[in-house]
Amino acid sequence: MSNSDVAKCPKDKLPEYAFIGRSNVGKSSLINMLTNRKNLAKTSGRPGKTQLINHFIINKNWFLVDLPGYGYAKVSKSSKKVFQKFITAYFAKRTQIVSAFVLIDSRHEPQKIDLEFMQWLGENQVPFSIIFTKADKLTKTKLPVQINNYINEMLNYWEEMPNYFITSSSSGLGQEDVLKYIEDINNQLAKSS
Repeated sequence: MSNSDVAKCPKDKLPEYAFIGRSNVGKSSLINMLTNRKNLAKTSGRPGKTQLINHFIINKNWFLVDLPGYGYAKVSKSSKKVFQKFITAYFAKRTQIVSAFVLIDSRHEPQKIDLEFMQWLGENQVPFSIIFTKADKLTKTKLPVQINNYINEMLNYWEEMPNYFITSSSSGLGQEDVLKYIEDINNQLAKSS
């Protein structure tokens, strides 16, 4: 289901895991890798392709939610304001949200917009994990340096580093870890209900 109105999101009480990140972070590729589906989320050379809240039901058990990217997408300022409104409305109103996954391109230094977005999630008590994408684009020595830079930057603002995963959509790195994490949370939720 795809829409721009949070009130029209699925009425099911299934747990939701929202994937969000800056435009061009590799979100669609990651979603396709996690689901073993080549074209579930539309990939594009043009950042900012996702402009709706997209719900994908997984194993009739949980929803993977593909949210619009924030940041550098080449869309009009008025469109961007609408994105921000329904992104914040989604996190404020969806009681089904269990966790957000904030996607970070592992090749880049910590970006202010990502840090501010995670700060906003924290202030609004939205649990989240970080997914570092495009790990295959870095050498084996450069990748840990980049991740450590990010950890050090995060620890300037946070008491402890949020849970994080290192992924590559082309090699499948991190697929099992992310899916196992979601499965473990879903099992805990099932036991407590």
